[in-house]
Amino acid sequence: MQLIDIGANLTHDSFDRDRDAVLQRAREAGVAQLVVTGASREHSPKALELARAHPGFLFATAGVHPHHAVEYTEECDAEMRALLSQPEVVAVGECGLDYNRDFSPRPAQRRAFERQLQTAVDTGKPLFLHQRDAHQDFMAVMKQFDGQLPPAVVHCFTGTREELFDYFDQDWHIGITGWLCDERRGAHLRELVPHIPTHRLMIETDAPYLLPRTLKPLPKDRRNEPAFLAHIAEEVARDRGEALAVTATHTMETARTFFGLPAA
Repeated sequence: MQLIDIGANLTHDSFDRDRDAVLQRAREAGVAQLVVTGASREHSPKALELARAHPGFLFATAGVHPHHAVEYTEECDAEMRALLSQPEVVAVGECGLDYNRDFSPRPAQRRAFERQLQTAVDTGKPLFLHQRDAHQDFMAVMKQFDGQLPPAVVHCFTGTREELFDYFDQDWHIGITGWLCDERRGAHLRELVPHIPTHRLMIETDAPYLLPRTLKPLPKDRRNEPAFLAHIAEEVARDRGEALAVTATHTMETARTFFGLPAA
């Protein structure tokens, strides 16, 4: 069984002490390829550096998460575009809107989001999107670019049935994480996952965040890592009523096509 993790924050400092071991465990758990999330001006170049150190295995995105939207200056825009010119960088983002935490003012979030959508139009690279508690504004901003955008994935989907079907109407892809395994917040996803078309579904860990609560035993440090993608795949397969091998094959093929990844 082979899997592709479409989103892991491997530049996070919690991996500094054992990053090579984390990658080795991922390989042993069937992760054939992995996309390292670039989510800020600081970490997007680090994601590229990491991808270059592991050719064919790691790839990167380049973008600015809405939490960091205030840093999206003209200079930042130029830096992101330079990163996106590199072949190892396979998507624009993580970008979008987050009204749950409001770490950046909402007008700044929308401006940074619009700039990155324009970058996706200009480069043709797919979009790695974030949306939390901002669905209406998120859809309104995306609508401004209707008919121009490359393929898009709403990563770490945690929303409602209505939101999910709005995304289907736009032919966007969906990324499912270990949020599915959280009986407190993610139980509704188990009913929604079977509705995601096979060619739109991808899986991810969002490591080191969102440790699957159904994982046994849970690591003492509560850190999520790409090796646990296999557990998420098992949960998704069960909820979809299909064999794990089927889920693994389809999500891998979808991810490889979406990001333009070479065969592992």
